[in-house]
Amino acid sequence: MTGSTMNGERHLGLFGATTLGVGAIVGGGILALAGIAFATTGPSAIIAFALNGVIACLTIVSFAQLARRFPESGGTYTYAKKVLSIEVAFVVGWVVWFASIVAGVLYAIGFAVFLSEGLHRLLPLLGWSVAWLDRPIIATIIAVGATTSYTILLLRRTAAGGRTVTIGKVVVFVVLLAAGGWVWIGESPAELLGRLSPFVSAGPVGLLQAMGYTFIALQGFDLIAAVSGEVKDPVKTVPRAMYLSLGIALTIYLPLLFLLATVGSPETGITTLATASPERLVADAVERYMGSTGYWLVIGAGVLSMLSALHANLFGASRVAFAMARDRTLPHPIGRMHGSRGTPAVAVVATGAMVVTIVMAVGNVAAAGAASSLIFLISFATVHWAAILARRRSGEWGTPIVPILGATLCLGLALFQAFAVPEAGAVIALWLAIGITLYLMFLAPSARLADASAEARDPDLARLRGRSPLVLVPIANPESAASLVDVAATVRTPGSGRILLLSALQNSDENADVALSNAQAILGESLARSLESSFAPETLFTIASDTWSEIARVARGHRCETVLLGLSKLMKNGVEAKLEGLIAELDADVVIVRAPHRWRMAEAERVLVPLGGRRDHSHLRARLLASLSRSSNRSVTFLMTLPAATEPDTRRRFERVIRELAREEAASPYEVVFEYTDKPREAIIRRALDSDLVVMGIQRGDRGQPALGKLPLAIAQETDLPLVLIARRPNRSPRLLRTGLTDRFSTRGILR
Repeated sequence: MTGSTMNGERHLGLFGATTLGVGAIVGGGILALAGIAFATTGPSAIIAFALNGVIACLTIVSFAQLARRFPESGGTYTYAKKVLSIEVAFVVGWVVWFASIVAGVLYAIGFAVFLSEGLHRLLPLLGWSVAWLDRPIIATIIAVGATTSYTILLLRRTAAGGRTVTIGKVVVFVVLLAAGGWVWIGESPAELLGRLSPFVSAGPVGLLQAMGYTFIALQGFDLIAAVSGEVKDPVKTVPRAMYLSLGIALTIYLPLLFLLATVGSPETGITTLATASPERLVADAVERYMGSTGYWLVIGAGVLSMLSALHANLFGASRVAFAMARDRTLPHPIGRMHGSRGTPAVAVVATGAMVVTIVMAVGNVAAAGAASSLIFLISFATVHWAAILARRRSGEWGTPIVPILGATLCLGLALFQAFAVPEAGAVIALWLAIGITLYLMFLAPSARLADASAEARDPDLARLRGRSPLVLVPIANPESAASLVDVAATVRTPGSGRILLLSALQNSDENADVALSNAQAILGESLARSLESSFAPETLFTIASDTWSEIARVARGHRCETVLLGLSKLMKNGVEAKLEGLIAELDADVVIVRAPHRWRMAEAERVLVPLGGRRDHSHLRARLLASLSRSSNRSVTFLMTLPAATEPDTRRRFERVIRELAREEAASPYEVVFEYTDKPREAIIRRALDSDLVVMGIQRGDRGQPALGKLPLAIAQETDLPLVLIARRPNRSPRLLRTGLTDRFSTRGILR
């Protein structure tokens, strides 16, 4: 997703963004998990929350740095995509999406617990039986009902009711703090402090375990980053909103925990009360110093807190899913928008459905809290890592102490949690296994196409990822040298891409002085064109017995990503055979250019892209088309020829596949044309004559077939049009995996 909101407007200001964060953080976590924390480590649960607060503060520093650099929706997923790779971004997004889903499960179950607890006291006062409330199915129904309701609301509006609920629960917490403080003043401090002993009832291990269980209680500030595309002035507003939301949460949490452990604790200590009923701990403790009024305030706060946190996580998770779908790292339909309301309807429904499914399967607050805390710790460690790399690759000096410390603490606590609660680690491992399998089998081709196009258009993307791809351009023909340089300037990755001009002289030249003089002249013309294109290429002079072998050697030695060849006479002097051998030997993308003398890429306004071969070079073609779109929006025509006798059902199937392919590859205005004819060559040449440039894929010769098929050679012979032939580097992945990646795009052999 880009920097705009779902419907093109940024609608969240500082108050709205802060409210979203506070809604996700405040109340839900502490009310659901405070009892578990006190039961695990005793009064030192206060320290557990404080230490988690330190980790969260360090994490916000890294989030703030990245949010200023990338004011777009997607949060952690977007940062991983920008700084790492599309594969890592998928893993991170897949985990973050699941983390928010599990957090939503926690709060949906928590809502059911607090509502049921309130009904247990209210219904007998009305003379009604409560036996039916003790059935496990009732809590599940309540949790599912709440999730479904908020899913429907989020389909109607982006902020559906969350703000009012958030303000209401904050007011309740302020009342609880004020009442507890008043009681504290009126009692003996020495007696109250005595209730904190033993402070660490289970030692350091118990303290760490309590931190692992309750870290989710401070999650929510990251959701602000996830919706940055919907925030006004995100560079300033997003960091401020994250700091404010966490600050408000800690200002409420730490004093409240202290009051619960003192004025709300029996003489036997808070641990005893928490062990007896961890889910009711806060309500029971507040009732001790506020009476029934306090109890009902906690129940009310619990209901409101769980609802607002559920809303915030559904909201944030749906935006992560939406951003992933737009990048094709989730199925593209998940990125569809509601036409009139401007909401990511499919993403919202998918997220809500996942929460409902897990609610019905889990139904346990402690398990959901442990799993979600572990997942968020891992994702926050990734944020720190991305912040470190972004600083380094942007040329900033100094040691990034905060990100390093934050990453260390997040990973350390995550590892402890994985061993302390192996069920949580198993859940994450299973989810990752499912995600990676789905990605490799169904999502990888489309995701890589979209990423190749994005990297070709974004000047900073390759640099931030630490990539400096090299384009090798052998120059020997004065008629094509300038055009080659022009094409190389287009093909190279902006910002960080490099171009190496190679002049390879044959040591068998009878007149070496003349050959050297000619090579220098050609190089001079190439450098002049480079200056016009505003880039500085590298140059290399070599002497070899065979220039074709020398090209392969240099490409291999310099690890070139792309080799750009200029050949004006494909069919003369044995060039075709030599080219075939070179293509088969190169472990790089190959781009072959046939263009008139001094032809400029800027002249190509109408681009024809015939389709019909293997999909292997789709990645390269998407990169090339995106590169062409940087300077201007050229019109691209994708042409597919099929036999005239093709059955109607087969036609529809082919057309659907080709239109999907064109949508994924095109980075500028495009159309898709289908020709049903038994003379495909004539049809393609006819269309080519109405174009300014023809871009075609060729084979790599790895199946015993020549790289240059009859059709490219026919176009080269029968037209004078600029022609670009592309061949993707060989696929070295295992055949089974390769088949899995490509089969979904195949329709009975048309796209092989």
